[in-house]
Amino acid sequence: MTILIILPNWLGDAVMATPAIEALCVTYPDAKLTLVGSYVSVEALKHHPKCIRSYVDETKNGGNRFVNTYQFAKKIGKHDIAITFRNQLHSSLLLFWSGTPITAGRKSWHSSLLLTHALKPKNPSHLVEQYTLISQSLSPLPLTIGTLELHIPKHSYERPTLGINPGATYGSAKRWYPDKFATVARTLSVSYDIVIFGGPNEVEMANDIEAALSGTAVKNLAGKTSIEQLCAMIGGLDLFITNDSGPMHVAAAYQVPTVAIFGPTRYLETSQWKNEKSVIVRHDMKCAPCMKRECPLGHHECMTTITALEVIEATKNIITK
Repeated sequence: MTILIILPNWLGDAVMATPAIEALCVTYPDAKLTLVGSYVSVEALKHHPKCIRSYVDETKNGGNRFVNTYQFAKKIGKHDIAITFRNQLHSSLLLFWSGTPITAGRKSWHSSLLLTHALKPKNPSHLVEQYTLISQSLSPLPLTIGTLELHIPKHSYERPTLGINPGATYGSAKRWYPDKFATVARTLSVSYDIVIFGGPNEVEMANDIEAALSGTAVKNLAGKTSIEQLCAMIGGLDLFITNDSGPMHVAAAYQVPTVAIFGPTRYLETSQWKNEKSVIVRHDMKCAPCMKRECPLGHHECMTTITALEVIEATKNIITK
């Protein structure tokens, strides 16, 4: 059984699609997966033992995207079944032009026209559940939703290690403040070595935190890891403190005890999935969830009102679970 899978673009969304992918592999134990997605999503998921091919989708890079998508579809070729976790015209076209006879995606005007199964997930529901509903249309048996899964071996640290992730690629509205992360990390440095994570655009923020932690055992990995290394290093942590972000879902895949700080986003839809040692720190605000990249009101109170002491207390709650 050959299965073509169009992955979500964002790291966190791709990780949240893994239960749906694993459920299909249970239904079709002889599955051979072809994964297509952004560089980030492919790098994270291409290590799946049933993945035989993976492609980074570069159809929007130069030329006519419709022509590029058609040529890409012919390169990928026909599969037995196919699914897209992106709600996007070009993804629907990619599945249609691949010649795959059975295709599925989220319901929209284009998927209704181009795919054999166009599903409308129930809202509000967790994104993992929404993705699995789309997969269900390709399975004759009921799918069981398991935990998030990554197949990258986790790193082994010499001492108990706390990871902090002050960034969030989506935008500044999702980010708690570097000085508060530093306060929490310094308090916990008595019991843990500290590792700072971040992407290439978050190096300055991470450097500020590193400077504030002078004199403690701290390693700054911001901008220094590949996606594979990022997953492995997060997977080996003893404790993780993070904004709502892709790394937060990576931690859930490895069942790392996690304190997740939420502000403007829908925590019921994108919180850690089935991580028993996960605590959310958030404040109810009339303006939240606004789902904006930057605070539209300029005060950012969904994050400014969260204190370092609250986060420290939250770590105690999960450590003692």
